[in-house]
Amino acid sequence: MLGLLSFTVLIPARYASSRLPGKALADIAGKPMVVRVAERARASGAAAVWIATDDERILAAARDHGCDAVMTRADHASGTDRLAEAAERLALADDEIVVNLQGDEPLMPPDLIGRLAHALAQRTAASIATAGVPIADADELFNPNVVKVVCDHAGYALYFSRAPIPFARDAFGAGGCPPSLPRGLPAYRHLGIYAYRAGFLRAYARHAPAAIERFEALEQLRALWHGHRIAVVITDVAPPPGVDTPEDLEHTRQLVRASEPAA
Repeated sequence: MLGLLSFTVLIPARYASSRLPGKALADIAGKPMVVRVAERARASGAAAVWIATDDERILAAARDHGCDAVMTRADHASGTDRLAEAAERLALADDEIVVNLQGDEPLMPPDLIGRLAHALAQRTAASIATAGVPIADADELFNPNVVKVVCDHAGYALYFSRAPIPFARDAFGAGGCPPSLPRGLPAYRHLGIYAYRAGFLRAYARHAPAAIERFEALEQLRALWHGHRIAVVITDVAPPPGVDTPEDLEHTRQLVRASEPAA
């Protein structure tokens, strides 16, 4: 059982989406998706939950459902930059722990949100805490849409990549996707949820983007590039996937309908 810890959850939510425009407001069993995300965050034990958006429609929907929301600029390059502005607007103290929960993760387990906040509180050398789950399938390891993380002996991230890391030289040969993974390969899929201290968010917004960040299209690499440590919480059970496509949305609707009692 986790002890008491005061932390804030910030949920970046934009209206624009290349594959599913307006998905933050997509209806899931009678509520906008971003509201479903906020409900998950509230169940984590967070002291405060804020939706950070650049769109008046999302702001209005959040407030209509009793959620706190704050407007941010529309020109941020990343969700982390948006959270840095939100932290400034909310006047969060530098040592306040902030969990970044994406606005398209309406099925994120509340206990994992809380675990990240506690992990960061305990790992004083870390600027960020994030999560990973073991990979057992070769197709997943070799899929460039699946982000992988390699950790050191103490559970800090060494690198994140879309490439298959660690690469088992003898088992993988010339690099083609094998039928299975070698036993004991420490391969982990990165889960896109983060905890930071508000002071780090302010520092991150001032860091120049890194070349590895740009080529991999992974903003957490900016933190590693500039010398920040990232603690990785390993969970045995992967959360249900987020919503990126119309098919994802329909699947999520089915899961929510099955989990909630009929009115």
